[in-house]
Amino acid sequence: MKTFLTNSRKVLSLFITAGYPTIETTVPLAVAMAEAGADLIELGIPFSDPMADGPTIQRSSELALRNGVTLRKTLDLAREIRKRSSIPLVLMGYANPIYAYGLEQLLGEAHDSGVQGMIIPDLSLEESSEYRSIAQRKEMATIFLAAPTTPPDRLARLDEASTGFLYCVSITGVTGERQKISNQTGDFLRMARTKVKNNPLLVGFGISTPEDAREVASMSDGVIIGSALIKTIQSTSSSNILEQVSKFVGSMRNALDAR
Repeated sequence: MKTFLTNSRKVLSLFITAGYPTIETTVPLAVAMAEAGADLIELGIPFSDPMADGPTIQRSSELALRNGVTLRKTLDLAREIRKRSSIPLVLMGYANPIYAYGLEQLLGEAHDSGVQGMIIPDLSLEESSEYRSIAQRKEMATIFLAAPTTPPDRLARLDEASTGFLYCVSITGVTGERQKISNQTGDFLRMARTKVKNNPLLVGFGISTPEDAREVASMSDGVIIGSALIKTIQSTSSSNILEQVSKFVGSMRNALDAR
């Protein structure tokens, strides 16, 4: 499967939690982000124990669950986004609810909802053969994560197994804003550039500002921003969310395009 990211500019991928801050705002938020310059939206499936996520995204997931968001409702929201925008969509969720739902059913319904791929951060490469086989049949991209601790030979194998892009985690630890991009990130991405041959290399975790986005994009094919966006939503009144989120996305888009 060829990557669904076909644009020549640096990719701006944005993460939002399905059903946060409300079910009713999810679709308008996604559409506003697409119109403001996003290239990809990762729609997070709320989960009670999101082990890879920091406190900001954890809180959004907890609230979404209280709002009644389920995996099936997440698929419904994806379908509604697709009706209003052609922006590529990826689901991001944890293995427990995904496997409980049923891989065959989920990947088929996700494809029918207009979703292009799936990220399962707690699914290892070694345990993914069934998932990858079904995803290939359902024409769904499989997106794996690599970290600064990933050895070069494993990085190459993750690149081979990924079919949409390779998600490079900029730091060890959970998602969240950081004060600055570490030297470890630069060393890791320079090494990754020598090993990742089949997929765009997108970088997430800790990208908080337009300056961060510009710096990381100079060493990769694009950036993934989650916690900083969720924090913007958290700190904005409900009447002003779309405007503020559009400004946030626009500032990141401008930073990537001004390189």
